[in-house]
Formats: sequence, structure tokens, C-alpha cells
Amino acid sequence: MFYHLLKHVFLGPLLRLLFRPRIEGLENIPAEGAAIVAGNHLSFSDHFLMPAILARRITFLAKAEYFTGPGLKGRLTAAFFRSAGQIPVDRSGKDAGRAALREGLGVLSKGELLGIYPEGTRSHDGRLYKGKVGVAAMALGAGVPVIPCAMVGTFEIQPPGQKIPKIRRVTIRFGEPLDFSRYYAGLEGERAVLRAVTDEIMYAILGLSGQEYVDRYAAEVKAEEEQARKKARRTTR
Repeated sequence: MFYHLLKHVFLGPLLRLLFRPRIEGLENIPAEGAAIVAGNHLSFSDHFLMPAILARRITFLAKAEYFTGPGLKGRLTAAFFRSAGQIPVDRSGKDAGRAALREGLGVLSKGELLGIYPEGTRSHDGRLYKGKVGVAAMALGAGVPVIPCAMVGTFEIQPPGQKIPKIRRVTIRFGEPLDFSRYYAGLEGERAVLRAVTDEIMYAILGLSGQEYVDRYAAEVKAEEEQARKKARRTTR
């Protein structure tokens, strides 16, 4: 009930009023049945803007850190994400991928919409990074279509590190559903197939977003840049 109050009464109308999102391709979201909406991830605002404009409920796999923060702020954040129906996923350790896959397939088995950011983390510089194959494993494992989605302008309103977003208009684009049924005949477990499906999804997102593409994982690039900054600070001391 809290989810519907938040979406239709409190937060949803406010977001639509403030950001006046341009919506393109909304007809590509199925009226019923399981499907994956796979999008780029530029801003913390993405978590709220896309669900606010969809008629159907969509469940995202959210990083576990949103549910484990300290103090009153941490408890309030965790309560908010739980009430909004988001599922915590621990992204550390060797079992992280299996946990995310299990949770995602559980949502899809109930005929619901599942939201995924294949990059695995927010883009720190506005570029689109290589997708992780979990999105392909879920799509093939559940036998569902994937709807590519592009958030345009959300990096400018709230880049990483900015707590309060700027009030500017954003665009949300949905592409035509991607059908991967050609891989269902025993190929869905092949690593090369998972990589090919993931790359096709990322290419569709790229076509919608117009971002610069980087054929590397965002987390790796972030870690390298952070190491370079630390080294530079040590050198200047």
C-alpha cells in the first residue's frame, strides 16, 4: 500500500510536476506479464523518476548499502526502500551474482516488471559502460523480453555526490522489446551467449541515450581513477 501511496499520491505527482519528464516509447512497456526494463544509470534520481511515470509497478534490485546505513538516516533510508518494494542485493563476494539472479528470477516468476541497471553501478562521468551478464542470465532464465531504457539529463540534474537535484526537465526513452527466444534451446547457459545478449542490450540502450560508450566495467574504471587520485595526493605531499 505504501508503494502506491508514494507513487500516486506523494512522490510521483511531485516528481512529474518538478521535472516534467518527456516520455518516449511508453507503448513498449507491456500492459501485463513479466519483463525486464534495462537502463543506463546516471543519477540517484533514476531510482524514482522512471517508476514515477510507469503505470505498472516495477521492482529494482537495489544495492545492499541502501539498507545498512548507520544512524537515523540509515534506518529511514532502509525503511523507504523496503516500503517501495526494492530488493537489497549484496554486490560483494563470490555469491553476489547468484543472489541477484535468484532475487530477479523471483520477481519475474510472479509476472512482474523487474528493473535492472546492467552497468552494475552509477556512471561517474556520464558515459555508458560495459554491461554485466546478469541481465542476460535473468532474461534467458525466465524467458522474458528486455525493454531498453535511457535516462537523458539525469546526470546533469544530480551527478554523483550531489545530494539535492537541480530542477530541470529530463527525458525517459523506452525502446522496442528485445526478444532472445532464439537462445532458449539449451544455449542460455553458455558464457558467450550471455555476453552476446548483454552486448545487444547495451547497444540498444546506447542507441536511445546517445552516450559515449566505454568497453570496460564502470567499477574497474572508478577504482583505477580513485587509485590515481590517491597516488597524486601522496606525490604532492
